[in-house]
Amino acid sequence: MKATANITANGKPATIELPCRITDFIQRQGLDPRIVIVEHNGEPLRREQFAGVELKEGDKLEVVRIVAGG
Repeated sequence: MKATANITANGKPATIELPCRITDFIQRQGLDPRIVIVEHNGEPLRREQFAGVELKEGDKLEVVRIVAGG
């Protein structure tokens, strides 16, 4: 049995399989890590930090997709 954790993503509860880094979570949502902005537990992250942050029980994520246009 795989370990899981309950997190909140964009205000909604989510259950993830562990280990799970932010990059993994983004990709599992069908998003490209190069086109999102992420806030982890209230702190904005630089894109190069995504692969180094492992999610754990109770974490809160806000993931916003960047849309270009004018």
